[in-house]
Amino acid sequence: MSEHGHKLILESGRADLRYWRDLWQYRELFYFLAWRDILVRYKQTAIGIAWALLRPLLTMLVFTVVFGKLAKMPSAGVPYPLLVFSAMLPWQLFASALVESSNSLIGNANLISKIYFPRLIVPTSTSIVALVDFLISALLLAALCLWYHQFPSWRALTIPFWVLLSFGAAMGAGLWFCALNVKYRDFRYVVPFLVQFGLYLSPVGFSSSIVPEEYRLLYSLNPMVGAIDGFRWAVFGTTAHPDWTATGLGVATTTVLLAGGLAYFRNVERQFADVI
Repeated sequence: MSEHGHKLILESGRADLRYWRDLWQYRELFYFLAWRDILVRYKQTAIGIAWALLRPLLTMLVFTVVFGKLAKMPSAGVPYPLLVFSAMLPWQLFASALVESSNSLIGNANLISKIYFPRLIVPTSTSIVALVDFLISALLLAALCLWYHQFPSWRALTIPFWVLLSFGAAMGAGLWFCALNVKYRDFRYVVPFLVQFGLYLSPVGFSSSIVPEEYRLLYSLNPMVGAIDGFRWAVFGTTAHPDWTATGLGVATTTVLLAGGLAYFRNVERQFADVI
C-alpha cells in the first residue's frame, strides 16, 4: 500500500508483443541472475571448477570399465574412453540444463512473488551454468583427443548445431517441468529420475550402431540420440555423415518440446506469483 492508498498489483500476464519487448528490457536481470548462478556454482563448492571436469571424467571411467572392458561394446573405431567422454558433453549439457531450469522458479520464489518481470528469464538464465560446464569439459575433451591422436576435421564446424539441439531439448522439457513444479512439487523428485533413466536410453556408453534396425525409429525419438551421434560425428567422423533420420526426428521432437513448453509456460505464468 502506497502513501496515497493505492495497491501495487503484480502482473505477470501481458500481451505477447509486450511480453517479448519486456524480455529485452529486462535483459540486465537475465545477466545478473546468470552471473549469480555461475558464481554460486563455482565459489561455494569445495572443489570449485574441477567439479565440471570430474563428473564426466568419472562417468567415462565407469562406462569404459562396464561397457568397454566387461561388455566389450563396439566403439566405431574410436578409443572407448573418447567415445564415452564425447557423448558425456552433450548429455551433461542436456541433463544439467534440464535439472537447473526445472527447479529455477522454486529457487527464486522470493523474487517472483515480489516484482514483475517476464518469468521466462528465470529458467533460461539458470541454464547458462550448464553451458559454462560444457565449455570447461570441452577443454578436457580437446586434451584427450590430443592424447589419443584424434584430430577433428571441418566437421567440427557443425558442433554449435549439436550443442544447440541438446540445449533446446533441455529448455523445452525444462519449461514444462519448471511450470509443473510450481503447482506440483513432486516433480522435483521426478526430474532426476527421468534424467538417470534417460542416460541409459541415450547412446552415452555405447554406439547407436548396436540398436536393431526395427527399433531405430522409436529409439531416435529421443532427441539426444541425434544430438550425441551428431556430436561424435563432428568430433571424430565416425560415419560418412550423420544419421539424417535421427537428426530429423531430434529436431522435430525438440521443436515440439520447445513450442509446447513455451505455450504451457506462458499459459500458467500469471499464476506463479500466487501459487509459489
